[in-house]
Amino acid sequence: METIKQRIEAIDWQNVSSSMHERSFALVPKLLTDAECDELIADYDNPDLYRKKMVMERYRFGLGEYKYFNYPLPDLLQTIRENVYSPLSTIANKWMNVLKIDTQFLNNFADLQALCHAQNQTKPTLLILKYGKGGYNTLHQDLYGEVFFPMQVVLFLNEPNEDYKGGEFVLTQQTPRAQSKAMVLTPRKGDMLVFTTNFRPVKGGKGYYRVQMKHGVSEVLTGNRHTLGIIFHDALS
Repeated sequence: METIKQRIEAIDWQNVSSSMHERSFALVPKLLTDAECDELIADYDNPDLYRKKMVMERYRFGLGEYKYFNYPLPDLLQTIRENVYSPLSTIANKWMNVLKIDTQFLNNFADLQALCHAQNQTKPTLLILKYGKGGYNTLHQDLYGEVFFPMQVVLFLNEPNEDYKGGEFVLTQQTPRAQSKAMVLTPRKGDMLVFTTNFRPVKGGKGYYRVQMKHGVSEVLTGNRHTLGIIFHDALS
């Protein structure tokens, strides 16, 4: 069986780049095996893995809960975070260039982490989310401090229409002086979705301009839905 690093290296990153530029998201099918998904779900109840639990309803984020991982991360997640970051940094730098933003991301994940830590952003931001019937997540952006990487990843751990119904992944795009556009996705178990954290460039008649993006989850109608979010920048708390 291929290792997770080999699977990441085998991804068609040119296709990912084109999809991110054109649609603000890219779907990579079956990055994780069923066994890896099942193990991540089973570990949800292992308190040693997590630093904080959040109940969404308490903060009006939605209905459901999620847990932030502790350092050191499980090997599987550390490998994904480090090896997915590098090709995404190339895409991110293109975005910074066309939007004339004076930010460049170095190719090595350790450099991004060092930049975060210099700003006292030292807490891991990887999280696993759990929704039951009626669960949902309001539209939001995952920003945890002054330093942030403009793309993130979510891994889907259950099979839609078998383990749960509803619970679609929702992206919205707010174009200046226009109505919002919604994109509704239903990735399958083991799929990886790459998407923009808070904005993306769009080419207009006078060059590129920035549009704001948010993401959330529609209401789960039946069953249980688990996903795992990989955010590349660290948090203040």
